[in-house]
Amino acid sequence: QPHLVESGGGWVQPGGSLRLSCAGSGLMLGSYDIGWFRQAPGKEREGVACIDSRDRETTYEDSVKGRFTISRDNAKNSVYLQMDALRPEDTAIYYCAVDLDLTPGCSPRTYEFGYWAQGTQVTVSS
Repeated sequence: QPHLVESGGGWVQPGGSLRLSCAGSGLMLGSYDIGWFRQAPGKEREGVACIDSRDRETTYEDSVKGRFTISRDNAKNSVYLQMDALRPEDTAIYYCAVDLDLTPGCSPRTYEFGYWAQGTQVTVSS
């Protein structure tokens, strides 16, 4: 069964950094746009960043622009989310997922993403 496996979450103090990894199993991630999402307690899941498969165009949610960087390594069949200058409001469960809408560019619609990974907790606190 194709699936995604995440790693890299944890606890960090405000201003710190974490790097999340998303690896494909039975899926060639290089063929897809890949998104990172997060869900905080009591809030809806929101898109954080996305990387296009074709030209590596990236998009970011406004609150993470300049702090988070999404990248991919097709040789390792993986996508990464480098998170710097973390804030307490970044605390959430983070998920990666595959954009199943095959039109060019990352879909803005969460429901068009699938093969959701298991989620990894990121906690930012002092």
